[in-house]
Amino acid sequence: MEDDNKPQSEAEVVLHNSRRVIDRSVENEMETSYLQYSMSVIVSRALPDVRDGLKPVHRRILYVMDKSGLRSVGKHTKSAQIVGEVMGKYHPHGDTAIYDSMVRLAQPFSTRYLLVDGQGNFGSMDGDPAAAYRYTEARMTKASEALLEDIDKDTVPFRDNFDGSQQEPEVLPAKLPNLLLNGQMGIAVGMATNIPPHNLNELVDAIVVQIDKPDATLDDLLEHVKGPDFPTGGIIYGKESIRTAFSGGKGGVVIRGVADVEEVGKKSRIVISEIPYQVNKAGLVEKIADLVRDKKISGISDIRDESSRGSVRVVIDLKKDAYPKKLLNQLYKLTPLQTTFHYNMLALVDGIQPRILGLQDILQEYIKHRQVVVRRRTEYELRKARDRAHILEGLKIALDHIDEVIATIRASQTTDEAQANLITRFSLTEIQARAILAMQLRTLAGLERQKIEDELAQLLKLIGELEAILADEKKILKIIKTELLEMKKQFGDERRTKIVPTELGKIGDEDLIPDEQIVVTLTAANYVKRSPIAEYKRQGRGGKGRRGMATREEDMIEHVVYASTHDFLLFFTNKGRVFRLKTYEVPATNLNAKGVALVNLLQLQPEEKVSSVINISKQHQSGNLMMCTVRGVVKKTPFEQYQNVRSSGLIAINLDDGDELKWIRMTTGDNEVVISTSQGQAIRFHERDARPMGRVSRGVRGIRLRPGDQVIGMDIVEEGSSIFVISEQGYGKRTKVAQFTAHARGGVGIRSAVVNTKTGKLIGVKALKDDEHEVILISKQGQTIRLGLGNIPELGRATQGVRIMRLNDNDCVVSLALVEKTLVEDDEAVEVLAEDATA
Repeated sequence: MEDDNKPQSEAEVVLHNSRRVIDRSVENEMETSYLQYSMSVIVSRALPDVRDGLKPVHRRILYVMDKSGLRSVGKHTKSAQIVGEVMGKYHPHGDTAIYDSMVRLAQPFSTRYLLVDGQGNFGSMDGDPAAAYRYTEARMTKASEALLEDIDKDTVPFRDNFDGSQQEPEVLPAKLPNLLLNGQMGIAVGMATNIPPHNLNELVDAIVVQIDKPDATLDDLLEHVKGPDFPTGGIIYGKESIRTAFSGGKGGVVIRGVADVEEVGKKSRIVISEIPYQVNKAGLVEKIADLVRDKKISGISDIRDESSRGSVRVVIDLKKDAYPKKLLNQLYKLTPLQTTFHYNMLALVDGIQPRILGLQDILQEYIKHRQVVVRRRTEYELRKARDRAHILEGLKIALDHIDEVIATIRASQTTDEAQANLITRFSLTEIQARAILAMQLRTLAGLERQKIEDELAQLLKLIGELEAILADEKKILKIIKTELLEMKKQFGDERRTKIVPTELGKIGDEDLIPDEQIVVTLTAANYVKRSPIAEYKRQGRGGKGRRGMATREEDMIEHVVYASTHDFLLFFTNKGRVFRLKTYEVPATNLNAKGVALVNLLQLQPEEKVSSVINISKQHQSGNLMMCTVRGVVKKTPFEQYQNVRSSGLIAINLDDGDELKWIRMTTGDNEVVISTSQGQAIRFHERDARPMGRVSRGVRGIRLRPGDQVIGMDIVEEGSSIFVISEQGYGKRTKVAQFTAHARGGVGIRSAVVNTKTGKLIGVKALKDDEHEVILISKQGQTIRLGLGNIPELGRATQGVRIMRLNDNDCVVSLALVEKTLVEDDEAVEVLAEDATA
């Protein structure tokens, strides 16, 4: 073997069979060969260029497609033809490697902004390979055309291919910031790169900031670039981890798939609609099945992949005794439904130097590249404009002296002689003289003369503009910014991956959540949501209300709680357990939305339903919780026993068989309680009659029920307040609390309202303070109405009340809640809804 780089002494060179042999150690030869191989892999195969974000194989594929005219508006061409052209002229490696690279550019689950428009089987999220290249077809996309735009204007340097027979670009003009846009993966020798895709809108906005403000900090850029934006969606947790990765080019971000719990009859199921980036869906399903078979996960009865083309839907059926939220957490922990994407933003700078780059570095390198491209393009256009203007100036001279030109040409014996005579006679250049000789007779027409003069004037103006651009770097940056905004308008889309600011497993920072007044609504089927208080319009008495919550036919709204987003909610279930959530953890929706099943938020047992919800604000950190069941049992427990509620819940009361916990109120220790029944009986007693008890105790009798009667509400009353009752058919009234004489607990009570077939049974009772509260009523069919105290008449105990809410046929009132009048907005929204009255 011969080494021309290192001179050899005569002792090292010996003759062997008349051939020159260099005597070298194996160690030196291996070291030299390995380094050459390493640099070849690093520079020519595995790592992307920071300027266009492409590896050589990707660049060559797109360049061949562009040269072959495979535009996005043209027809598709066999992949085999493209692969053969790339391999034969530019990329001397295996056809499989080339085709696999092209396939990835055409997969919507692998590439955020597709660079190849594939036709045929190009693989799936289940790991299915693409069909052989003799079966598939491909062409460019508009995005890949943007990467190659202006390549014919000497914008980028070219070099010889592997055998010197062709020229290929060293880098593409890259009108799109492709390195961060689509990301890149690659394993070289001793180094690797792993860059996730990002959103074009965010990248363009950040680059514009970098151009307008060269000293912009990382935090300035992070106001626009929120984090990765994967083609498969998912949820990223942790803003700080994203900042770390963008700062130094390395770091890990946690990705979770999107999974929801749905109720089907008495059972639940987990539905996975999005999976983390690069996760094999079939492998995920198989992993879950293995865990169930190995009994590492229990509670799953069946798993099905119901995915269709372009969408993901993996359904996991649960057993009756399964805890959906607990199972979902196990899936996150034990399967690829939760993964970590490790940033390693390694790329080639200037085409030769591998460097780990942060967000600022990558954007700055891209801007520098576009400055070079725009400058070279402007210089090219300036050369073309000057060349054309030079010819037009010659034609203008000829037209101005057309008779002399014709005479000169006619007097010449040959074309060369005519060319020489024109140059001498009119001081023309050789190029101008040739153009005059090639001029057609129709150019002598007046309009043709004017076209030449107009074109020359436009070219001279263009030359001035191009020279001004080259003389001012700010104008070049302005062009870059304008072109990027055009790309944003053409290709920009909404973010697919949701970003949760807090790190996974940590309690959310309340400073990130606006402190606003909301209404939490819970249905009988345990669907919960929160909506802004402003969506509940106040109306006059007798109004029909507006459409409230979209419910299923068999569902109805049962609870409405008024709270702040910084409060927390205690959810008491019919089985006597209690759970706790921050109010902002309840999903926010508009008034017409159905909400989210509570099993997504709480670890409810089968057939366990939330029967009461109370909000606990920051100032309510002491006192008692007064509870009441449908059979009239009451219990008072100090509030501090519920300040540390586990995620799996706590026991709130020990219930008798067949009894259910329904109502809970906060008391101070010196409150009076009123309990009302569906048949119109009510009892008022002091909370001192119920001694404090522990969480797991049963309680004592609050009211003695008559046959067929049951408790429909409990509330706290004060002197001077009113008791508001509402019936199924919308009849209601206020009665002064003074008319309800206080008794010892455990009695049958006194009449609170007349109940008959016209009014229907009572469904709720609330204590009202004059001019401090307004009432929200909700019907079974989802109608809502908000009333001030002036719309509710004050009547005696032994009356049926007046119609408060007009209902549709087969509808009835099912729930009521109070809001503070001082916080109610939209006073002008008091609507009578006359058109509804005639509907």
